[in-house]
This record gives sequence, C-alpha cells and structure tokens, in this order.
Amino acid sequence: MDLLIRPAAPTEYAALGEITAHAYLQDGLLDFGEDDAYLGELRDVAKRAADAEVLVAAADGRVLGGVAFVPSGGPMADIARPGEAEIRMLAVAHEARGRGVGEALVRACVERARAVEGCRGVVLSTQRAMRGAHRLYERLGFRRSPERDWNPLPEHLDLTLLTYELTL
Repeated sequence: MDLLIRPAAPTEYAALGEITAHAYLQDGLLDFGEDDAYLGELRDVAKRAADAEVLVAAADGRVLGGVAFVPSGGPMADIARPGEAEIRMLAVAHEARGRGVGEALVRACVERARAVEGCRGVVLSTQRAMRGAHRLYERLGFRRSPERDWNPLPEHLDLTLLTYELTL
C-alpha cells in the first residue's frame, strides 16, 4: 500500500470526521454513544483545521485516517506546555487498522514537531481502553507521564486520560 501523509483538504473533512467518529463509537470510547456531546467535536474537522494542522493518511485516493497536530501549545492544545507540540484525535478507519496507518500519522507529527523551532517534546492524551495505541506510542519512544494524567470532565470521575510524552 502506497500511503501518503499530507494536510487534509477541505473536501476531505467530512470523510475524516466520520472516520474519527466511527472509530470512537466502534471502540466504545464514548460513554453516551451516539448521544455523546464529544461526537460533534470528533466530526468537526473544519474546526480542528482552524486551530491545528490536520493530517490525513491516504491511499488509492481514499482517506484512511487522520490526526490533529498542535504545534507549540496552539489553541487546540489540552496538555502541551511551552516548548511542546500535542497530538490530538488520532483515528484510523477500522478496515485500515493493522496496516501502519496510525504509526505513519504519529511519525509525521513527530517530524513536524522536530521542525518547529524551540519544540523539545510531543505530548498526547489517551484513554485506558486504547491499548493498541499505547503499544504504538511506546514502540515509537513515547513514555507514560502519569503525573500529567487528567480528567476533561471532572464530574465523570472514571474518565481520567492517560498521558504520554516524547522528548525530541
């Protein structure tokens, strides 16, 4: 498979939004399923693209996944500190999993971070259930940073997000 990682085109936003929403839904990562308020955020790629660099993985003219790269603590950053870039909303279409799509997207974000002047690290948040993603991050050199774990919805005590960081 000839995989190309590149910036998302506006004409691909809807497809990437659906890939992202379906990935979270099918993996059981949204507490309220189709009624989860976060589902709208996952589908809103145009909003992400206004505040971050949205990358897609494409092959054979089809989008297979995507990620938001937030350089230097941009407006979409949740946990990035000064001198860090953040990876958000990594998603791969179910039929494309296991083919290196997620890894290629993460590697592209790391390379972009290395090109940002003053960037010393990359951080990301992940859910406990995303074990396959954890293995990918660890294989690429990311390390758990439990002191940075956080809860985006404090009223939801069981929604602690795990954090990983990579020193560049």
